[in-house]
Amino acid sequence: MQGNRRPLDWIVALAFVVGLCALGAMFHTPSQPLVVVPPLPQTPVDPSLPRVLVFTRTMKYRHQSIPAGVLAVHDLGQGKWTTDHTEDAGAFTPENLKRYAAVVFLSTTGDVLDAAQQKAFEDYMHAGGGFAGVHAAADTEYEWPWYGQLVGGWFRDHTRVIPNRVKVEDADDISMRGMPNPWPHDDEWYAYRSNPRPNVHVLGSIDDSLTGENNMGGDHPIAWKHAFEGGRAWYTGMGHTKESFADPVMRGHVQGGILWAAGLVNDDGSPKAR
Repeated sequence: MQGNRRPLDWIVALAFVVGLCALGAMFHTPSQPLVVVPPLPQTPVDPSLPRVLVFTRTMKYRHQSIPAGVLAVHDLGQGKWTTDHTEDAGAFTPENLKRYAAVVFLSTTGDVLDAAQQKAFEDYMHAGGGFAGVHAAADTEYEWPWYGQLVGGWFRDHTRVIPNRVKVEDADDISMRGMPNPWPHDDEWYAYRSNPRPNVHVLGSIDDSLTGENNMGGDHPIAWKHAFEGGRAWYTGMGHTKESFADPVMRGHVQGGILWAAGLVNDDGSPKAR
């Protein structure tokens, strides 16, 4: 009897391991450790606050900074918004998206939404929704032209994590207030397939002479916003490292971007009446 059970036990164990490997492969490349986002801290929910959805699904490269970024959005929202986090593309339905003042694509990569989910998100933006993209949000959905226009620019290549200087181009914008000008910051600096400047309002740019072969021909925007098809879209190319989300300047940058994208402040940064 015992000898008959052992092969079955081995087959079941092998099937379990293979299943785990397949699941892990959906979210990270083979050379990366699996980056799991812990549950957000349990805090009392204020029903009067707007909700923000942080989406971190990855089908290509998975950033080690994702958990720190999700926690930063949660912490920055205290008293301003309630944060939900998901990696489930099934959250992109018309009914569910109506619950959110803004959706944050935080270092998403690859093809993360199917056609029906894409349509739901387009309709959400057309109805006045908000989008905030962080870092690899620009490395997402290359086969969805609408998304590229929403973000403002698709990723082309990047530097190593190196120092650069962020030039503040709109010091009145809420996501740039308090940022030194220039702001010395270490990050993995993205270059984009085309310069977004003609189509967006550039908030900050970097010294293109310091990016080496990853330059953009002398004009290198790194953060911007624009009104888009009835909604609001904000993007920052920064946020590759975990340390970024502990930096008070970066935290203020992200907080301001979400506040604007969610429609909680006017263009001049003054609070909107709720």
